[in-house]
Amino acid sequence: MSDEGAAPERATREDTERFARRLFQQWSHLREERQAQLAAPVPPVVAGRPDVPWGVELAAAWAWRFLVIGAAGYVLFRVLGFLGVVVVPLVVALLIAALTAPLVNILGRAGVRRGLAAVLVVVGGIVFIAALLTFAGHQVVSGAQDLADQTVQGLDEIKDWLKTGPLHASESQINDYIDKVQKAISKGSSDGKVLGHVTEVGTAITHVFAGLFIVLFATYFFLADGAGIWAWIVRIAPKAAREAVDSSGRVAWISLTQFVRATVIVAAVDAIGIMIVAAILRVPFVAAIGVLVFLGAFVPLIGATVAGSVAVLVALVDHGFVTALLMLAGVILVQQLEAHGLQPFLLGRWVSVHPLGVIIAIAVGVLVAGVAGALVAVPLAAALNAVVQHLASGGGPVTEEEKDQIEGDLIDSSGPQDEAGVNSHDPAD
Repeated sequence: MSDEGAAPERATREDTERFARRLFQQWSHLREERQAQLAAPVPPVVAGRPDVPWGVELAAAWAWRFLVIGAAGYVLFRVLGFLGVVVVPLVVALLIAALTAPLVNILGRAGVRRGLAAVLVVVGGIVFIAALLTFAGHQVVSGAQDLADQTVQGLDEIKDWLKTGPLHASESQINDYIDKVQKAISKGSSDGKVLGHVTEVGTAITHVFAGLFIVLFATYFFLADGAGIWAWIVRIAPKAAREAVDSSGRVAWISLTQFVRATVIVAAVDAIGIMIVAAILRVPFVAAIGVLVFLGAFVPLIGATVAGSVAVLVALVDHGFVTALLMLAGVILVQQLEAHGLQPFLLGRWVSVHPLGVIIAIAVGVLVAGVAGALVAVPLAAALNAVVQHLASGGGPVTEEEKDQIEGDLIDSSGPQDEAGVNSHDPAD
């Protein structure tokens, strides 16, 4: 055979030998691994324990922990809802203290004792709110008769429109509708239901007054003795965790203070903007509308909208459909400027809370404590978000830069510290 014909056979034979050697090496390696596994000690079998795959066991471990956490959260929310008459006023008092603490600190630096400064701030706040509501109420009372007459005239115009408009309703049909409404109201008022409603209203008023007293007293003590209260709370925690608890509380306080101040600024801008639009359109009760919008803006997402709708209704009754449309356009313009300009600038700069988090917080707050829960849910979510981020970053002490973000701190960072690393409190401060 020639050399040219033998070369391909040699190449094929060499490839076959190389493949056989690789196969033998791989088989030898697998045999060694198998022998090592057989030689390894067998773990003891636990009596009564089923032999389940590791993935199933891990999933079960996560599942029962998740159920325990969910049950604990459910019980916590139920307890908070049951104690809402006490919990909500305490949270409201904390928000008020976050807003007014700088005033107490200013008075303290002027030489006024902290307890007296807290009294002056609380009393001054009550006088300011009472004067604001009195002014708005006086305006409403002075123009209520004219508005009532215009409301009757407006209802007569609606009745005439039902007759002459596209519906062409007859006088008897309109009277039948009115009779049905009156019968429905009478039916709802029968069988002791009025007494039940009166009882519910009386209970609600009692809760409001009780909550008001709790807010006043809690605000005073938060302002006058906030450092002592916080030091006592921190000392409840285990000694190893006191530093993390103390720093987390300071971070939450900074976030809460910034949120409250941003909300006040946004509410004031909403009220002033809608008052300007109402004054231009000569809508009555400008001051009352401004007060209502300012207070309603503290309820996120829906408060300012509901308050602005009152201005639209007043414009409709007093000036007609065209003025009401202009008032509605003005309310929407002010709220859009606030929602897309001022609020993202302030809250995005000071408090980092995602809009979805705001919606979820409001929903949970409504489920737990109704409208009051919606009022306090977002600032609590902002504080909780700040604490979680702080702990996730290591939970170290609060830096001087973070302390300087607010003018004054309810949790006083000055003064000596006790053996737990918590600021001690001098009652004379």
